[in-house]
Amino acid sequence: MTQHHQSAGESRLERGQRALADIDGQAGEKVVAALADIAPDFATYLIEFPFGDIYSRPGLDLRAREIATIAALTALGNAAPQLKVHIEAGLNVGLSRDEITEVIMQMAVYAGFPAALNGLFAAKEVFAGLPPRKEEGK
Repeated sequence: MTQHHQSAGESRLERGQRALADIDGQAGEKVVAALADIAPDFATYLIEFPFGDIYSRPGLDLRAREIATIAALTALGNAAPQLKVHIEAGLNVGLSRDEITEVIMQMAVYAGFPAALNGLFAAKEVFAGLPPRKEEGK
């Protein structure tokens, strides 16, 4: 799974829906569904811009994009729900638990220990809800 390029005749929304399903799976669908009764237009914007436009650009593969996203959300320090969704997305696009943990730990240098701790606890929650892992190769 690398990039989502635009197909002929495909709208931003269609491209975004495809990318969202591949990257975030059910977690992304839950976010969109949760917005349906309060801000359905915002759900559309969420699909079109980040996923239809940005995630679908050439230049970075999905693993690199999720590393950047996990790092940014960790550094914010106040986005635990979104961080959890993107930790799952990172796993969906091929990141290992160890890689995700290292990305979050790296943020202690740039965002401080509290942000990194919050990120590590978010990762711990996500990992606890998953099946036991197979031995991961490096």
